[in-house]
Amino acid sequence: MTPEPLRQPSRERAGAGANGLLMLLVALMLLLAAASALIGGLRDDSPTLSLTGVGLTVLLVFLLTGFYSLQPNEAAAITLFGDYQGSDRINGLRWTWPWMGKKKISLRANNLISQQIKVNDQRGNPIEIAAQLVWRVTDSAQALFDVDDYRGFVTAQVEVAVRTIGARYPYDDFEHKEVTLRGDHERVSGELRTELINRLSVAGITVDECGFTHLAYAPEIAGAMLRRQQAAAVVAARETLVAGAVGMVEMALAQLNERQVVELDEERKAAMVSNLLVVLCGERETQPVVNAGGLYQ
Repeated sequence: MTPEPLRQPSRERAGAGANGLLMLLVALMLLLAAASALIGGLRDDSPTLSLTGVGLTVLLVFLLTGFYSLQPNEAAAITLFGDYQGSDRINGLRWTWPWMGKKKISLRANNLISQQIKVNDQRGNPIEIAAQLVWRVTDSAQALFDVDDYRGFVTAQVEVAVRTIGARYPYDDFEHKEVTLRGDHERVSGELRTELINRLSVAGITVDECGFTHLAYAPEIAGAMLRRQQAAAVVAARETLVAGAVGMVEMALAQLNERQVVELDEERKAAMVSNLLVVLCGERETQPVVNAGGLYQ
């Protein structure tokens, strides 16, 4: 059995629309001619003039059905008994043969905010994502004839693309070693735009910009992940605090030794280090104890 050949996608081409103002002038001339013939036929009781007036009136009505107008950033796909003839993008009053079909389509930018959907990220954690994108039609023939409903097609493909990108990366990385949805917004948004352009090209649609409007853990794990983030933040703060305290203690001992302010044995050095670390790393303010006796009392 011979497989059916693949259907070639539609491609927009210039249509057969004409200048409507010129045809409007022709219609006005026909109107004057038809009125003159009808009036002359009634006045002179001439069947020939009356029939001529009726014929011109029918021709005038026939021509009037071919008029259409295009607003800025609007196109009209012209068809002949279902066969695509081309697209007209010239603004203003236009005219084509009355037996030609005309399907108008907007070429303006559209803004779409998707619904929040639940996706499992790269690590299997459920997250909620919503995206926003600005899209527009670039090929009127593909948008009208290659998909059934191009607006519904955009909505469906946005959800699929968001799920694809959401599953490609983890939501967050506490060690900051991986690309994440939360920490690499520009890169992830760029990949989402590329994914959408590839998916929407079959409908003659491009995406000018896109990004996430909502990105969060799903409610069932949000509390646990928040505690984890808080714990990671506390640990990171403690590490910074301890590193700074150790540096300050080391500097204090070095300066005491260099300036020969006091001679401390190893036991007293250990006690001093312990006291300084407690003072520097403690969460509460410490109360100093003044030694009014000897050096080691």
